[in-house]
Amino acid sequence: MPVHIGYAAMLERFPPAEAVALAALAESHGFTGVMASDHFQPWLPAQGQSSFVWSVLAAMGERTAGDLGPGVTTPTFRWHPAMVAQASATLGALYPGRHWLGIGSGEALNEHVVGNYWPEAHERINRMFEAVDVIKKLFAGSLAGRDVRHSGQYFKLESTRLWTMPAVAPQIFVAASGPVTARRAGRNVDGLITTGAPADRLAALLTRFGEGAREAGRDPSKMPKVLQLHLSWAATDEEAMRNALVEWPNGGMRFARSDIRSPFEFEQLARMVRAEDFEGRMVVSADPDVHRADIQRHLDLGFDRIYLHNVGRNQAEFLEVFGRDVLPALRA
Repeated sequence: MPVHIGYAAMLERFPPAEAVALAALAESHGFTGVMASDHFQPWLPAQGQSSFVWSVLAAMGERTAGDLGPGVTTPTFRWHPAMVAQASATLGALYPGRHWLGIGSGEALNEHVVGNYWPEAHERINRMFEAVDVIKKLFAGSLAGRDVRHSGQYFKLESTRLWTMPAVAPQIFVAASGPVTARRAGRNVDGLITTGAPADRLAALLTRFGEGAREAGRDPSKMPKVLQLHLSWAATDEEAMRNALVEWPNGGMRFARSDIRSPFEFEQLARMVRAEDFEGRMVVSADPDVHRADIQRHLDLGFDRIYLHNVGRNQAEFLEVFGRDVLPALRA
């Protein structure tokens, strides 16, 4: 079975035209899909961007041939789930069989901008799963040619349908970082998304996801398990570490980030990150074989789609080196 290694396009770091060009370049070097981040603000002011993910994904679809999806969007605060369903269905109609919908419970950095109350994690997760229900209703009803409605704890939907749909509804993947959410994802959606973490934690997420899938009468071995893997590669170890500290201190933060509201607040917290904080959390190395071994470990854990984000600005060099020296040596 071929290995699926995609490119993670970080729209909080690169202008939209550059992100589209990089996605096309990644495909030319053997990357097989693209995941694009959905941000209203960057993590850090120095990152400097935050373009509209649905516009960029549409442009990427024109320049590439692989799968594409938002990793991840939040249909609970900035967006009503009906609007996310419409955006996803439109992308699916434009690029049949290529688009998947990644959904998360949100972070204050992006979602608080509309001025709503920012709830605790358990409420954000419950909102997310109710939003998934709304989206699934719209997909199923629209494909069947009938209107649907919803009246729940968090969302209401008047009787309506999506008038533009692909022949097959996009798959829905839910982002999970904890075992309870992973288990609910296994019961309720088509696949799991998570980010790099210690191996024991990732193994526990996959186990819980599988339990939830079996509870719903499904085979977890046939359900996508998606990983966004941050890494720092450069020509020297020193440059790789400098890129990690300057461009992506996120990878060394050992505390929850979902309640941070401002890139400027994030910038103050990022100053506390030191080189040793990346140990066990993100690979920082100039050696492609070190990165290959780490990616292979995640494939061996059970992930079948991995999207790579190199934290430096050296994207073209990274894509060339990994396309030549890393991707061909990976095995499913």
